[in-house]
Amino acid sequence: MVSSLNELTAVSPIDGRYASKTEALRACFSEYALIRERVRVEVRWFAALADHPGISELPPLEAKTRDALLAIGEISVDDGQTIKDIERTTNHDVKAVEYFIKDQLDALPDLAAKKEFVHFACTSEDINNLSYGCMLARYRETVLLPACDSVISALTTLAVDNAATPLLSRTHGQTASPTTLGKEFANVVARLQRQRDTIAAVALLGKINGAVGNYNAHLSAYPDLDWPVFAQDFVESLGLEFNPYTTQIEPHDCVAEMFDAVSRFNVTLIDLCRDVWGYISLGYLKQKTVEGEIGSSTMPHKVNPIDFENAEGNLGLANAMFDHLSRKLPISRWQRDLTDSTVLRNLGVGAGYSQIAVSSLLKGLGKLDVNEAVIAADLDNAWEVLAEPIQTVMRRHDVPNAYEALKSLTRGNKIDETAIRGFIKELAIPDEDKQRLLAMTPGSYTGLATSLAQKISS
Repeated sequence: MVSSLNELTAVSPIDGRYASKTEALRACFSEYALIRERVRVEVRWFAALADHPGISELPPLEAKTRDALLAIGEISVDDGQTIKDIERTTNHDVKAVEYFIKDQLDALPDLAAKKEFVHFACTSEDINNLSYGCMLARYRETVLLPACDSVISALTTLAVDNAATPLLSRTHGQTASPTTLGKEFANVVARLQRQRDTIAAVALLGKINGAVGNYNAHLSAYPDLDWPVFAQDFVESLGLEFNPYTTQIEPHDCVAEMFDAVSRFNVTLIDLCRDVWGYISLGYLKQKTVEGEIGSSTMPHKVNPIDFENAEGNLGLANAMFDHLSRKLPISRWQRDLTDSTVLRNLGVGAGYSQIAVSSLLKGLGKLDVNEAVIAADLDNAWEVLAEPIQTVMRRHDVPNAYEALKSLTRGNKIDETAIRGFIKELAIPDEDKQRLLAMTPGSYTGLATSLAQKISS
C-alpha cells in the first residue's frame, strides 16, 4: 500500500513527474499558501480595525504589539498543519484560521481580551476573495510574467539573429512569397507581447463588505462609520482594486479576465509549437543532440521534437482548466453557492500545466539550429514565387493581362530559373525594372522582412 507522497506516488504529474518545473507555484497556490494568505488577511483586518478612531473598544496598537500581531501572519508549514488539525473539528477552513489566530493572541497581553475582533463583521468569502487575490497577484508577479518574458526574450533573440535568413513561405501549404525566419519569429513576439501586456493590466479585485455585500453586520455594530471607505482603504492596502458592488462573493470576473488573457498567450504558443514542429520536419530547423538522449526505442536515428510536443500538450491542458475557471467562476446562484469554493482550489492546476509547457518550450528553443542549406535548396526549387513581383511590375507599366500571363506560365507547372528569366527578358517594360527583376531570386524576394524582424527588439 503506497502511503507517502512524492514525485512517484503523486496522482497529478504537476506534483509528480514535473514537480521540479512547478516548484515555484507552491508558494502561490498550495494549501499552505492559501492558509497563509488567510491568516495574513485576518491579522491585517484586525490591525486596521484597531487603527480606526471610530472603533474605541479596540485601542490603537503600540508598535511592538502591532509587529507581534502581524508576525502571526507569517505562519510556518507546521502552523498550517495546526490549522488543518483544527479544521478536522470545525469542518470549516476559515473558522479554523480564526480559532488559530485567537489562540495566538493569548500570548499577547494587550490583545488577549480583544479576540472577538478577529474576523469581525466578516463572512468567510471576505477573507477568501482577498486571499485568492493576493495569491494571484503573487503568481503573476513572481512566476507568470517572468515566464512570459523569458519566452518573449528567447524568441526576440531568434528573430534578430535570423532576421536576414530567407525562408520559403507556405500559404495553404503551397509555396508562397518568401519571408525570413527572423520575421516569422518576430510575428510571434509581437502577438505574445500584446497578450503579456493584457495579463499585466488585469485589475485584481477584492471586497470586504459582509455576508451579502451590504455591510449589514458592520452597521449593526458601528452605524456611524463610513464602512465603504474603510473597506476600500483596506482592500487597496493589500495591493488589490476595490469592488464596491458584490453579493456574498466577489464575482471573480477578474480571475476570468486574467486566465482568458493567459489562454490567449498560450494559444499563440501552441501555434508556435506547431510551426516549429513543421519546420523541424521539413529540415529547416535542426535540434542539437544531447548525449544520452534517445529519440525512439527502435529507430536509433530519430531526434524527435519532443519539447515542442510536450509544450503543446500541456498548453492544451492548461487552457482546458482556464476555460472552465473562466466559464464557471463568474456564475453563482443568487447571493452565493459553494461551487466556486472547490473550483478556486484548482487555480494552480492551469498555472502548473502552463509552467510545465513554458519550461519545455524554452528547452526546445534553446536546442534549435538553422539548416540554411535545406532552406536555400527549397527556395532555389521555387522560382514560381517570383510570378508575384513580375506581374506587379507589369501592372505598373500597364502591360495588359499581367496576372493572367503569369498564371498561364506558372500555375500547376514546374518553373525553374531559366523559364522565369526567359519570360522577363521578353517583357515590354523599362530596362531598369527588367534588370531588377532579372537580378531577383526567391531568396532575395523578402520585402521588408529583415528590417521588420530587426525592429522587434526595439
